[in-house]
Amino acid sequence: MTTTGRRALLRAGAAAGTAALVGCSSSADGDGGTRKPSAARLEAERVARAEAALRLRSVTAARGLLERYDAVLSAHPALAPRLAPLRRSVAAHAKALGEGGTTVTPVASSPSAPATPSPSASATASTTASATASSGPKPPPVAVDPRAALKELAAAEREASDRHTAALVTAPPEYARLLASVAAAGAAHAYLLTEGAPA
Repeated sequence: MTTTGRRALLRAGAAAGTAALVGCSSSADGDGGTRKPSAARLEAERVARAEAALRLRSVTAARGLLERYDAVLSAHPALAPRLAPLRRSVAAHAKALGEGGTTVTPVASSPSAPATPSPSASATASTTASATASSGPKPPPVAVDPRAALKELAAAEREASDRHTAALVTAPPEYARLLASVAAAGAAHAYLLTEGAPA
C-alpha cells in the first residue's frame, strides 16, 4: 500500500470514529429514559405534592363537617329550616377547597412525557376514592336533644375552622385567601348554631 493510500485510509477511519462519537453523544443526550429530572423539576414536584396534601386535608375536613350536618338533619328533621342554608354553604366550601386537584402525577424521566394521568388511571383513582368514601368511618352519633345536637355541630364547625386557619401558614397565597374565607364562615356558623338564635 502506498503512502497516499495509507493516509486516505487513516483520514476515513478518523472521520468514521468522530461520527460514531457524535452519534453516541447525541443518543445519550436525547434519551430521556436515562436522564434524571433536574433539581428544579424535583423541587416543583415537592411543592406540588405539599399543596395537594394541604388541599386534601382541607377538603377532608370540609366533607367531614358536611357529613355531620347530614347526620344531624337525619336525626332532627325539624332543624332543616335552620340548618339547610348552613349546609349548602359548607357543601360549596368543600367543592371550592377541592378545585385545583388533590393529587400530583410524579415527574416523568422524559421531559416530553405527559404530565397528566391517563383516562384509565383517572377512572381507577375516582373509583378508589368513591369506594374509600363509602366505606369510611361513620360520623359520631347525634345527641337526642336538638339543643345538644346543635352544640355538637357548632363544635365541629369551630374545629374545622381552626384547621383551616392553621393551614394558612403553608398555603399558597390564593388558596390561603380561600382558607381564610372558609374559616371565617365556619366561625360565623358556629355562632349562629349556638348563640345567634334560640334552638
